[in-house]
Amino acid sequence: MTTETQPLVAAESNIFAQIDELGHEQVVFCHDRHTGLKAIIAIHNTVLGPAMGGTRMWAYSSESAALEDALRLARGMTFKNAMAGLHLGGGKAVIIGDARKMKTEALLRMYGKFIKNLNGKYITAEDMGMTERDMEDIAQETSYVAGLPEYRGGSGSPSGMTALGTYVGMKAAAKKAFGTDSLEGKTIAVQGVGSVGEILIEYLSKEHAKIYVTDVFEERVKKIASRFNVIVVGTEEIYDVPADIYSPCAMGATINDNTLERLKAQVIAGCANNQLADEDIHGTACMRKGITYVPDFVINSGGVINIATEIAGSYNRAWATAKTEEIYDRVMQVLTVAEQQQRNAQVVATELAWQRIQNIARIKATY
Repeated sequence: MTTETQPLVAAESNIFAQIDELGHEQVVFCHDRHTGLKAIIAIHNTVLGPAMGGTRMWAYSSESAALEDALRLARGMTFKNAMAGLHLGGGKAVIIGDARKMKTEALLRMYGKFIKNLNGKYITAEDMGMTERDMEDIAQETSYVAGLPEYRGGSGSPSGMTALGTYVGMKAAAKKAFGTDSLEGKTIAVQGVGSVGEILIEYLSKEHAKIYVTDVFEERVKKIASRFNVIVVGTEEIYDVPADIYSPCAMGATINDNTLERLKAQVIAGCANNQLADEDIHGTACMRKGITYVPDFVINSGGVINIATEIAGSYNRAWATAKTEEIYDRVMQVLTVAEQQQRNAQVVATELAWQRIQNIARIKATY
């Protein structure tokens, strides 16, 4: 009996330790045998408002990896929404499975029921592996979903605004690193050419940048190569190209001990979440190496800004665009403070986000 229960106790201890370490308010495990649904909803902080963050569907290597991703992404959404000046808290969800093989209407609608049971504490939208059409299926079971198609009064795909924010944030970083925000003639390595990466490449192409691209999905690379003048390299080769700017636009943790030894870029500016494998170690390593690193949750907030106006009750593209373009100024603010204080830009941005959250928490604490 003792032998059988020990692994379970150890696993439970590990799960709660992970949740406690990052300070989450609530984590919900969703399971339905009939549809095959296995999902995790992580709610990190709701001081500024209901937790807002997309749902990602991915074939994780393990359930532990899925939990870690959900927890880190939810925490990042807290900081992202705070830095963007939104009245939203931070949350995120992951569905475990290959979106190309496992996603069904029944699975998504069952997932929608789990969201409904949270009574508005968490609002979802699309992320990797999900589409506007998927949001419609989820919306059959809950009203706490955004990113619906525009013909349904929604804001549509957030990819365009995420790409715009990444582009203007990259220009701000270039201004800080090179003295000009023009990207003409700059060599940029884009890792990940999904819906956001593709639009970003369109912006970069119009500025006549030299662009290297890679992606784990071959068909995406072929599509980009047919549309734009790009140089295609392997998924590992992207770290070795002679780039001025490295732009991670896929999965997180691509800035780590191994890649930092290989990267030649002076700027890191991309739309991926959780780009640093370790925020303290690798954020500081970037600074010491002379790399201008733009904190991910500052530069990639265009998508949630776009969704925020839908949540407010009436989608306004002009407002969302103007608000997204302000990312340029926020990036400059963070990089300037980091430079003045000779500190890790990720830590500086995190402190600025927490400062807003704590100020609002004090107001809410009064009658």
